[in-house]
Amino acid sequence: MRRLVWALMGVTLMASLAVAGSVWSYHSYLLSVQQLQAGLAKAGTPEKKGFVLVDVRTPEEHRAGMIPGTDFNIDFREIKTRHRELGVQPDDHIVVYCQSGHRSNIAAETLADLGYRHVYNVAGSMNAWSEAGFPVDRPGR
Repeated sequence: MRRLVWALMGVTLMASLAVAGSVWSYHSYLLSVQQLQAGLAKAGTPEKKGFVLVDVRTPEEHRAGMIPGTDFNIDFREIKTRHRELGVQPDDHIVVYCQSGHRSNIAAETLADLGYRHVYNVAGSMNAWSEAGFPVDRPGR
């Protein structure tokens, strides 16, 4: 009986390490608004920026103002079911933002859990972007 208990504990530990290892391998990263702005400025045009920029706030919040160069607006609660709309591969770079960084953190971790390897959450998101004095676009402008 003792051997069975030790064997089960070993299997459980190995399974835990395997799961922890896979989650650790595909975690999201934090990006400052200054780094995001520099990346956008360096690109020259939104099409050449080398990453997909996703606003994960509600459509109402998005209409009130967004970071220039935003490619998609997908509510963070829908990112798991709508992520294919981004048209990206697992090795492509995805940057997500919301109002404060909380919802975008959830969206970033969700995308990482789905296997995307280069997911970035914008620290402070729109609040930090506005406080830094960076421009804000309105959809349809």
